[in-house]
Parts: sequence; C-alpha cells; structure tokens
Amino acid sequence: MIRQPSRHCTVELQALPARIGQVRRIVSAQLRYWRLDPLIDPAALGVTELLANVHRHARPSKQCTVQLWVLLDQLTVSVHDRDPRLPRIRAADTWETCGRGLALIASLSESWGVRPDGSGKVVWFTLPALHLVPEKAGPCAIGWDGPLLEDAAAAAGPRAGVRSAGVG
Repeated sequence: MIRQPSRHCTVELQALPARIGQVRRIVSAQLRYWRLDPLIDPAALGVTELLANVHRHARPSKQCTVQLWVLLDQLTVSVHDRDPRLPRIRAADTWETCGRGLALIASLSESWGVRPDGSGKVVWFTLPALHLVPEKAGPCAIGWDGPLLEDAAAAAGPRAGVRSAGVG
C-alpha cells in the first residue's frame, strides 16, 4: 500500500471582503503546490462561502483561522471563528440574495459539519482527493513550506498570516 504524507496549511485573518479574495488565492496556490488542481474551484468556493458567513454573522470579532489538510484521499477545509453560535442550513426563497451558503457547502462537498470549539466554532467540509500525484521522496519538513507559501502570503498582504506544515 502506498501512503501519502499528510499535508497541512493554516491561514489566520480578519474575515473582511478584501481578505477573502486573498485567502482564495492562497488556497488555490497551496492546492496547486500539492498537485490537487481539480480541487481548487470547489475548495475556493467553499472557503469563500464560509468566510462570507464569518464576515456577515460572527461576533464579537471577525478574526478566524482557515485550515487545509490532506490525509490519505481526502482534503478537509475548516474555518474557526470566535462566535459560539452554530449556523444551520435554511431554505432561502427564490427572491432572496443570501442564505444559501451552507446548502452550497453541502452540495459541493463529500461531507461537512459544525462543532463547538472553545469559545467559538469550527465549520468544515471535505472533498475527495482520490487522484493525488505522488510526491518525490525527500526529507520530512515541518514548518513553512518554502517560497510558494511565502509568495502567496506576500500577495495576500501583511495581515493574513500563513503557516504550513508537511508531515511525512
């Protein structure tokens, strides 16, 4: 059996409209780096929806953490914020311009959920990563993933903190 190493990336930010686009670019760059290009669009769309919910609903702070991790054949994307109120899926009327975010997450993902976490909550979803391209053998690295993440973080601006670890 061939096992893939787990891969992990963390981005800390204020969920403000300008930052959401920057995080989409970071997520896209990270998935490209991990050779998971087919997951870029659904992961970026899901992250956008979850961050829009933080921006719209989270109190008292818009501070949040986005995490991506790949373990075996699954990508998990999660957003942690400091608001303990748990979201729920609701049926939006056809004329409404919002209220479909969690339904969209449910439809694009393999699984999703919400869990309380300390003084806040975590909303997560998974995508199948069945076609992982094997990585070249090399030393195990824990910490920054190198220039790609640094470039992505620089493009995102000084307020979006990015941490990533690869574990072999």
